[in-house]
Amino acid sequence: MEPQIYFTLVFLLFLNLYVLVLTTDHNNYSRSDFPVDFIFGSGTSAYQVEGAAYEDGRTPSIWDTFAHAGFAYGGNGDVACDAYHKYKEDVQLMLETGLHAYRFSISWSRLIPNGRGPVNPKGLQYYNNLINELISNGIQPHVTLHNYDLPQALEDDYEGWLSRRVIKDFTNYADVCFREFGDRVKYWTTVNEPNIFAMGSYDQGISPPRRCSPPFCIITSSKGNSTFEPYLAAHHILLAHSSAVRLYRRKYREQQQGFVGISFYTFGIVPQTNTEKDRAACERIRTFYFGWFMEPLLHGDYPSLMKENAGARIPAFTTRESEQVKGSYDFIGIIHYTKFNVSDNSDGLNTKLRDFSADTGAILGIKDLLGDEEYPMAPWALQEVLETFKTLYGNPPIFIHENGQRTVSNASLRDVSRVEYLHAYIGSVLDSLRNGSNVKGYFVWSFMDAFELLDGYKSIYGLYSVDRNDPELRRYPKLSAKWYKQFLNGSRTSLVGDIKLKEDSSLASVGHSFQ
Repeated sequence: MEPQIYFTLVFLLFLNLYVLVLTTDHNNYSRSDFPVDFIFGSGTSAYQVEGAAYEDGRTPSIWDTFAHAGFAYGGNGDVACDAYHKYKEDVQLMLETGLHAYRFSISWSRLIPNGRGPVNPKGLQYYNNLINELISNGIQPHVTLHNYDLPQALEDDYEGWLSRRVIKDFTNYADVCFREFGDRVKYWTTVNEPNIFAMGSYDQGISPPRRCSPPFCIITSSKGNSTFEPYLAAHHILLAHSSAVRLYRRKYREQQQGFVGISFYTFGIVPQTNTEKDRAACERIRTFYFGWFMEPLLHGDYPSLMKENAGARIPAFTTRESEQVKGSYDFIGIIHYTKFNVSDNSDGLNTKLRDFSADTGAILGIKDLLGDEEYPMAPWALQEVLETFKTLYGNPPIFIHENGQRTVSNASLRDVSRVEYLHAYIGSVLDSLRNGSNVKGYFVWSFMDAFELLDGYKSIYGLYSVDRNDPELRRYPKLSAKWYKQFLNGSRTSLVGDIKLKEDSSLASVGHSFQ
């Protein structure tokens, strides 16, 4: 894209957001303001809630290995929330809350313990039982195939996503899922936030399989190469994703009538200073984190800026691969929590020592991601992301797959800040819908307090608390669960003045704060 056209589009993006702020009421809305077929749900992922890590034939994933090495504050998902045994109870809570849909992931190493080869009957039975329980209670399953949890067997065999062999194994795994569950599952996500997975796992080493090279490691590792492995892993993810989509369209779509997409981690992009250099740095960050995957999905090739900055370290698509990747999505999933500040580092482009982060020529302030404090309230940042996908990436069908507020693990059930956060961000989704964004659904992260990738059990996001001191791991609704239920039941959600929800966890006692 020509620079003049690019910056014109960006200017129009922010102009639209400015008009939106002036003309919409962010506070007073209800479920009926959204389209009838708009989906509201909540989500979790397999390793974060299932537990039963060594039961019924499951083998370790790279996330097990990462956690047991002590990189998630010493916690692990061996038991987690024990959703493997408590799924019926959890589905009843979903029904009580009024969820339209539940987003969860399948553990590849539970379903196919060696990563390839025979299917584990017990794993197959569990996911069939969960899906059937959801369907029988009128809750739509949305399924993710990979969420940081490649089978450790494949990592040991050929270094997982760094090898082209993973493309065939992932496609075969997807084939099993489509064949066994596709008669009931209509929405499939291949890989969860591969942009952050590739960067965090192969450049900085902050997520499994913890590969990186000095001086770029945030968590020290003895293996990896930060200069080219992030690009190689992402390349193979795109090829594996598009191979699975091609398989679904050829073999299953006509009969099953489902949809296959992919989810990306997104954030609001804020220049550190109001200078041309920092504004240009924001565009480079946008290209490297969003365009990295969206440009191939739209046009069959990586952005010219990335190829220029990364050079020969970024792989090239063959003609056949380019055609396979192009258009290989029915929807895009958005993971969004917060905003980041961006400052120029273009001098770094001239240094010999380069990695993915240096290739952007910008510095991304990720304190809000790695810290343990609550996210700052910036609902406009989600609108900015949606406007970006509308303006620059063809306005694809979008599901907000994760959005929620982080609190410390000992937080009260009266999670006022989470209520305020959800209220503001759902309102921003409504504003974006009214401004023409093609948003189809919204999922709160997370349904219950879970084992988090970077924080372990140190921070929580759940609508429901899990009492980890109770052998039964009982779930308790937070104020946010009651607020979400009220919203889904059709009540208006106007927050009036300086709300005082901290006085009681019961919505009845805070009725004066809601209309």
